[in-house]
Amino acid sequence: MNGLIGLAATLAILLVLGTILGLADRRNFSPRWLLIAALLVAINDACLTRVYGLLPDLIGGDWNWQGKSMALAATLALASLPAFGWRRIGLTFAQTPGSLKAALPVAVAYCAFFIAIALVFGGDEADAEAVGFQLTMPGLEEEPFYRGLLLFALDQAFQGRKRLLGVDWGWGALLSCGLFGMAHAFGYADGSFSFEPAIMALTAIPSLIAVWLRLRTGSLVLPVALHNFGNAFSFLV
Repeated sequence: MNGLIGLAATLAILLVLGTILGLADRRNFSPRWLLIAALLVAINDACLTRVYGLLPDLIGGDWNWQGKSMALAATLALASLPAFGWRRIGLTFAQTPGSLKAALPVAVAYCAFFIAIALVFGGDEADAEAVGFQLTMPGLEEEPFYRGLLLFALDQAFQGRKRLLGVDWGWGALLSCGLFGMAHAFGYADGSFSFEPAIMALTAIPSLIAVWLRLRTGSLVLPVALHNFGNAFSFLV
Protein backbone atom coordinates (compact mmCIF):
# COMPACT_ATOMS: atom_id res chain seq x y z
CA MET A 1 0.00 0.00 0.00
CA ASN A 2 2.83 2.43 0.84
CA GLY A 3 4.34 1.88 -2.60
CA LEU A 4 1.03 2.56 -4.33
CA ILE A 5 0.52 5.79 -2.40
CA GLY A 6 4.04 6.92 -3.27
CA LEU A 7 3.47 6.06 -6.93
CA ALA A 8 0.13 7.89 -6.98
CA ALA A 9 1.78 11.01 -5.56
CA THR A 10 4.60 10.85 -8.11
CA LEU A 11 2.15 10.47 -10.99
CA ALA A 12 0.03 13.32 -9.66
CA ILE A 13 3.08 15.60 -9.59
CA LEU A 14 4.04 14.54 -13.12
CA LEU A 15 0.56 15.07 -14.54
CA VAL A 16 -0.11 18.38 -12.80
CA LEU A 17 3.30 19.86 -13.55
CA GLY A 18 3.27 18.43 -17.05
CA THR A 19 -0.14 19.91 -17.79
CA ILE A 20 0.96 23.34 -16.55
CA LEU A 21 4.07 23.23 -18.74
CA GLY A 22 2.09 21.94 -21.69
CA LEU A 23 -0.62 24.59 -21.49
CA ALA A 24 2.08 27.25 -21.54
CA ASP A 25 3.07 26.00 -25.03
CA ARG A 26 -0.04 24.30 -26.37
CA ARG A 27 1.14 24.01 -29.96
CA ASN A 28 3.99 21.73 -28.87
CA PHE A 29 2.06 19.78 -26.23
CA SER A 30 0.55 16.29 -26.54
CA PRO A 31 -1.57 15.32 -23.50
CA ARG A 32 -1.83 11.78 -24.88
CA TRP A 33 1.93 11.28 -24.69
CA LEU A 34 2.01 12.75 -21.18
CA LEU A 35 -0.50 10.10 -20.13
CA ILE A 36 1.59 7.44 -21.88
CA ALA A 37 4.64 8.61 -19.92
CA ALA A 38 2.68 8.32 -16.67
CA LEU A 39 1.60 4.81 -17.63
CA LEU A 40 5.22 3.87 -18.34
CA VAL A 41 6.24 5.06 -14.86
CA ALA A 42 3.46 2.95 -13.34
CA ILE A 43 4.48 -0.16 -15.30
CA ASN A 44 8.13 0.29 -14.35
CA ASP A 45 7.24 0.70 -10.68
CA ALA A 46 5.02 -2.38 -10.68
CA CYS A 47 7.80 -4.47 -12.21
CA LEU A 48 10.46 -3.22 -9.80
CA THR A 49 8.27 -4.11 -6.82
CA ARG A 50 7.17 -7.48 -8.27
CA VAL A 51 3.65 -6.03 -8.51
CA TYR A 52 3.97 -4.73 -4.94
CA GLY A 53 4.99 -8.09 -3.56
CA LEU A 54 2.23 -10.14 -5.17
CA LEU A 55 4.72 -12.13 -7.25
CA PRO A 56 7.15 -14.44 -5.44
CA ASP A 57 10.87 -13.75 -5.57
CA LEU A 58 12.15 -16.69 -7.59
CA ILE A 59 15.74 -15.45 -7.88
CA GLY A 60 16.46 -14.54 -4.27
CA GLY A 61 19.54 -12.79 -2.96
CA ASP A 62 19.96 -9.56 -1.06
CA TRP A 63 19.44 -7.34 -4.10
CA ASN A 64 16.44 -6.83 -6.34
CA TRP A 65 17.56 -9.01 -9.25
CA GLN A 66 14.05 -10.13 -10.15
CA GLY A 67 12.44 -6.71 -9.99
CA LYS A 68 15.18 -5.16 -12.10
CA SER A 69 15.03 -8.02 -14.61
CA MET A 70 11.25 -7.70 -14.91
CA ALA A 71 11.50 -3.94 -15.40
CA LEU A 72 14.19 -4.35 -18.07
CA ALA A 73 12.12 -6.99 -19.89
CA ALA A 74 9.08 -4.68 -19.83
CA THR A 75 11.16 -1.77 -21.18
CA LEU A 76 12.54 -3.86 -24.03
CA ALA A 77 9.08 -5.21 -24.88
CA LEU A 78 7.53 -1.74 -24.91
CA ALA A 79 10.45 -0.38 -26.92
CA SER A 80 9.67 -2.99 -29.58
CA LEU A 81 6.28 -1.42 -30.25
CA PRO A 82 6.03 0.64 -33.47
CA ALA A 83 5.32 3.83 -31.51
CA PHE A 84 8.79 3.61 -29.97
CA GLY A 85 11.47 1.47 -31.63
CA TRP A 86 14.78 0.39 -30.11
CA ARG A 87 16.96 2.70 -32.18
CA ARG A 88 14.68 5.69 -31.61
CA ILE A 89 15.05 5.37 -27.84
CA GLY A 90 18.82 4.86 -28.04
CA LEU A 91 19.09 1.06 -27.87
CA THR A 92 21.85 0.93 -30.46
CA PHE A 93 25.62 0.56 -30.41
CA ALA A 94 25.93 3.09 -33.24
CA GLN A 95 27.14 6.52 -32.13
CA THR A 96 26.32 9.77 -33.90
CA PRO A 97 29.30 10.53 -36.17
CA GLY A 98 31.75 12.86 -34.46
CA SER A 99 29.95 12.73 -31.10
CA LEU A 100 32.54 10.76 -29.14
CA LYS A 101 35.09 13.57 -29.33
CA ALA A 102 32.68 15.80 -27.41
CA ALA A 103 31.28 13.04 -25.22
CA LEU A 104 34.49 11.56 -23.84
CA PRO A 105 35.49 14.63 -21.74
CA VAL A 106 31.97 14.69 -20.31
CA ALA A 107 32.22 10.98 -19.53
CA VAL A 108 35.50 11.62 -17.68
CA ALA A 109 33.82 14.40 -15.67
CA TYR A 110 30.94 12.05 -14.84
CA CYS A 111 33.40 9.44 -13.51
CA ALA A 112 35.28 12.11 -11.55
CA PHE A 113 32.01 13.18 -9.90
CA PHE A 114 31.37 9.69 -8.53
CA ILE A 115 35.00 9.14 -7.57
CA ALA A 116 34.89 12.35 -5.54
CA ILE A 117 31.66 11.30 -3.81
CA ALA A 118 33.11 7.90 -2.92
CA LEU A 119 36.30 9.44 -1.56
CA VAL A 120 34.44 12.08 0.46
CA PHE A 121 31.75 9.84 1.91
CA GLY A 122 33.77 6.63 2.03
CA GLY A 123 33.20 3.31 0.35
CA ASP A 124 30.45 0.83 1.16
CA GLU A 125 31.08 -2.67 2.46
CA ALA A 126 31.19 -4.98 -0.53
CA ASP A 127 30.47 -8.61 -1.22
CA ALA A 128 30.43 -10.42 -4.53
CA GLU A 129 26.67 -10.09 -5.00
CA ALA A 130 26.66 -6.36 -4.26
CA VAL A 131 29.49 -5.67 -6.70
CA GLY A 132 27.92 -7.89 -9.36
CA PHE A 133 24.56 -6.20 -9.00
CA GLN A 134 25.93 -2.65 -9.10
CA LEU A 135 28.14 -3.42 -12.10
CA THR A 136 25.15 -4.60 -14.12
CA MET A 137 21.54 -4.03 -13.13
CA PRO A 138 21.20 -0.32 -12.30
CA GLY A 139 22.55 0.90 -15.62
CA LEU A 140 21.05 -1.92 -17.68
CA GLU A 141 17.57 -1.29 -16.29
CA GLU A 142 17.41 2.40 -15.42
CA GLU A 143 19.13 3.92 -18.46
CA PRO A 144 16.95 2.23 -21.12
CA PHE A 145 13.90 3.28 -19.12
CA TYR A 146 14.69 6.83 -17.93
CA ARG A 147 17.06 7.98 -20.69
CA GLY A 148 15.41 5.84 -23.35
CA LEU A 149 11.73 4.89 -23.20
CA LEU A 150 10.50 7.53 -20.75
CA LEU A 151 12.61 10.31 -22.26
CA PHE A 152 11.22 9.49 -25.69
CA ALA A 153 7.61 9.59 -24.45
CA LEU A 154 8.12 12.88 -22.63
CA ASP A 155 9.89 14.37 -25.64
CA GLN A 156 6.80 13.50 -27.69
CA ALA A 157 4.63 15.16 -25.04
CA PHE A 158 6.71 18.37 -25.06
CA GLN A 159 8.09 19.04 -28.52
CA GLY A 160 9.45 22.54 -27.97
CA ARG A 161 13.26 22.61 -28.02
CA LYS A 162 16.11 24.91 -27.01
CA ARG A 163 19.63 24.36 -28.33
CA LEU A 164 22.21 24.25 -25.53
CA LEU A 165 25.66 22.65 -25.30
CA GLY A 166 25.28 20.99 -28.66
CA VAL A 167 21.95 19.21 -28.06
CA ASP A 168 18.27 20.11 -28.30
CA TRP A 169 16.67 20.21 -24.83
CA GLY A 170 12.97 19.99 -24.06
CA TRP A 171 10.86 19.79 -20.93
CA GLY A 172 10.90 16.02 -21.37
CA ALA A 173 14.62 15.85 -20.56
CA LEU A 174 14.18 17.83 -17.34
CA LEU A 175 11.09 15.90 -16.27
CA SER A 176 12.75 12.55 -16.86
CA CYS A 177 15.67 13.66 -14.66
CA GLY A 178 13.26 14.89 -12.01
CA LEU A 179 11.40 11.58 -12.02
CA PHE A 180 14.68 9.69 -11.75
CA GLY A 181 15.64 11.77 -8.74
CA MET A 182 12.23 11.29 -7.14
CA ALA A 183 12.47 7.52 -7.58
CA HIS A 184 15.44 7.63 -5.21
CA ALA A 185 14.56 10.54 -2.93
CA PHE A 186 10.77 10.59 -2.59
CA GLY A 187 8.54 8.03 -0.92
CA TYR A 188 5.71 7.26 1.44
CA ALA A 189 5.93 5.14 4.60
CA ASP A 190 4.44 5.02 8.10
CA GLY A 191 1.69 7.48 7.24
CA SER A 192 3.85 10.30 5.86
CA PHE A 193 5.81 11.33 2.79
CA SER A 194 9.58 11.70 2.86
CA PHE A 195 11.94 13.63 0.62
CA GLU A 196 15.74 13.72 0.73
CA PRO A 197 17.10 16.82 -1.09
CA ALA A 198 20.70 15.57 -1.01
CA ILE A 199 19.76 12.26 -2.62
CA MET A 200 17.64 14.13 -5.16
CA ALA A 201 20.64 16.24 -6.13
CA LEU A 202 23.05 13.30 -6.24
CA THR A 203 20.77 11.44 -8.64
CA ALA A 204 19.05 14.14 -10.70
CA ILE A 205 22.24 16.07 -11.50
CA PRO A 206 24.20 13.08 -12.89
CA SER A 207 21.09 12.11 -14.82
CA LEU A 208 21.28 15.45 -16.66
CA ILE A 209 24.77 14.45 -17.80
CA ALA A 210 23.44 11.04 -18.86
CA VAL A 211 20.65 12.74 -20.85
CA TRP A 212 23.21 14.96 -22.58
CA LEU A 213 25.29 11.91 -23.48
CA ARG A 214 22.22 10.10 -24.79
CA LEU A 215 21.14 13.05 -26.92
CA ARG A 216 24.64 13.86 -28.15
CA THR A 217 25.67 10.33 -29.11
CA GLY A 218 22.23 8.99 -30.05
CA SER A 219 22.97 5.89 -27.99
CA LEU A 220 22.59 4.55 -24.45
CA VAL A 221 25.95 2.79 -24.47
CA LEU A 222 27.88 5.48 -22.57
CA PRO A 223 25.05 6.23 -20.08
CA VAL A 224 24.74 2.54 -19.20
CA ALA A 225 28.50 2.02 -18.76
CA LEU A 226 28.97 5.20 -16.71
CA HIS A 227 25.91 4.55 -14.55
CA ASN A 228 27.22 1.14 -13.54
CA PHE A 229 30.67 2.56 -12.90
CA GLY A 230 29.23 5.28 -10.67
CA ASN A 231 27.15 2.80 -8.69
CA ALA A 232 29.91 0.24 -8.28
CA PHE A 233 32.89 2.49 -7.57
CA SER A 234 31.99 3.06 -3.92
CA PHE A 235 32.12 -0.73 -3.42
CA LEU A 236 35.53 -0.96 -5.06
CA VAL A 237 37.47 1.76 -3.23
